[in-house]
Amino acid sequence: MSAVPVPSPLPHATARRARVAYDVEDGGGRWLMDEDDMPEIPLHDAVIQLLELLLQAFAERTQRSALITSNLGCRWDPADARVGVDPDVLLVEPAPPEGEKTTTLRIWEPGHAPPRIAVEIVSEQSGRKDYVEGPARYALLGAKELWIFDPLLAGPSETGGPFVLQVWRRGDQGAMDRVYAGAGPARSDELGAWLVVTDGGARLRVADDPAGAVLWLTMAEAEKQRADAAEAEVARLREELARRG
Repeated sequence: MSAVPVPSPLPHATARRARVAYDVEDGGGRWLMDEDDMPEIPLHDAVIQLLELLLQAFAERTQRSALITSNLGCRWDPADARVGVDPDVLLVEPAPPEGEKTTTLRIWEPGHAPPRIAVEIVSEQSGRKDYVEGPARYALLGAKELWIFDPLLAGPSETGGPFVLQVWRRGDQGAMDRVYAGAGPARSDELGAWLVVTDGGARLRVADDPAGAVLWLTMAEAEKQRADAAEAEVARLREELARRG
């Protein structure tokens, strides 16, 4: 039997390096930032993050099938999917079939329910949109409850404001009724809890009581509270043993 020829190994590929350089001219007017596209300040993002974490902890604690996220496109017109609103924070229950992979909430599609809760955090750029246009948009969307939090008091005066906190609730006729406008606290029927303004007006939190004595915690805050309590109990037991010894 003749031997099967073994192919010779291929030479090792050598690394290649290329350098690309070019000049960029000033873009002029075509690179101007549109006012609607201006970035939000860190406060805006911090408020959103906290509310997301609080609502996620609520869903986990109550074992709900809910989607809690931010800036998800919500659409109500199947004839034009561009028509809609993008809440800063929203809670959808039950969660859409796509779960965290949901790219757009289209309430005419099976399994896509309107948000139970939508939240808008007012900035200097979004005051009129959130105060004047927001409730109408969320009425069309079918949202059950809308919170408008204005930590900078940047909203317009044409609707009586600015207000630190507004709560709008869907009425029997499908319209959004403003049930609270002021400095807080305010009742959330959807959560069965109270919205309270904390940190000198810089944060919106949820509590069991209007005074905010029993605040809802994020999962990380609850874990830290448990750890602190366990550490305190160990310290107490050590002191007790020391006294007995």
